Amino acid sequence: MATRREKIEAMLVDEPKDVFLRYSLAMELDKEGDHDRSLDLLTELIEESPPYIPAFFMAGQQLARIDRVSKARDVLRVGIEMAREQGNAHAAGEMSEFLASLGSAGE
Repeated sequence: MATRREKIEAMLVDEPKDVFLRYSLAMELDKEGDHDRSLDLLTELIEESPPYIPAFFMAGQQLARIDRVSKARDVLRVGIEMAREQGNAHAAGEMSEFLASLGSAGE
């Protein structure tokens, strides 16, 4: 039986630009501990025009979990700004709360 990741990868063959499938794959890779591949996918979603706002939050959370807190703060700050530009106050608020939970700039 195929894993969830394998099913998502199979769907991506037919829909390689599908944002939600790519995001879902990044989440599965994170669960499997493949942080480099997961963060690469999230970065691609962040760099698209328009950026996929949930990717900022998930990248920030993942970076914080793997002790890359400074990078997490950077990603979250940009994500908050992008969410505001897209009129997504809810996402901006969630990212702001998480950013605050990371404390000040000292690691």
